[in-house]
Amino acid sequence: MKETLRVLMHMGSLQRLLPFWLFGVALMVWAPSLWILPALVWGGVMQFFVEYAMHRFLLHRAPPTDQSPFNALYRSHIGHHEFPNTPEFFTGDDHWYPVRFGLLSLALHVAVLGWIIGIQAALWFSIIAIFVGSVSAFAFYEFCHTLAHLKVPKGWFGTQITQSHLRHHFNDHDATFHVSFGMGWIDRVFGTGYNRETARDRFDADTILSMGMDPEDLRLVTARKAYGLPASPRPRKGSTQAQ
Repeated sequence: MKETLRVLMHMGSLQRLLPFWLFGVALMVWAPSLWILPALVWGGVMQFFVEYAMHRFLLHRAPPTDQSPFNALYRSHIGHHEFPNTPEFFTGDDHWYPVRFGLLSLALHVAVLGWIIGIQAALWFSIIAIFVGSVSAFAFYEFCHTLAHLKVPKGWFGTQITQSHLRHHFNDHDATFHVSFGMGWIDRVFGTGYNRETARDRFDADTILSMGMDPEDLRLVTARKAYGLPASPRPRKGSTQAQ
């Protein structure tokens, strides 16, 4: 637990989101309302869907042809698949992205809800939903993701997260896009739940770590060199067949 929290404390995105979270908590204390719980639930659930959608459609999009945008995607996610135990690659390097995304979401919520419940109420609801509900869910996601990849004592909770998430890394990178504990139903709703037979059919020991790309693809080789990584991804011992 201490090692997991240590990694989380050094995550730039969480450090930048903390003041917004504290502001939202202060607003709940200063202006309490019966709408606090609905706002928190809405913000949390919305973030879990965002977690799934961004992982599936943004981070697992078709690799760019040009090297510069490919390097950006490599730093954001492909590198994490190739070197899954390297903490530096647990997250991307744009630590302000979650803040920008949250502020844009806040503006959209206020713009829509303002017509229905008024600007002041819409602003209050949106701040609680996004700065507290969504940010808390995002921090929970980062906790689950970090715990899944660190070699630390895990207990039942950590074991469940690890077994689920590592299927995505080492068995079928086109399934199990959720990471947060208890959110497997989102994958099932959208048809990307883990299926052992499908995983066996898709599995390729040579390309599993590179998300289906040839590990000797020049774009991968160039990106690894650019970020000071080994020339080829480390093989996972004993991983030759999907389970």
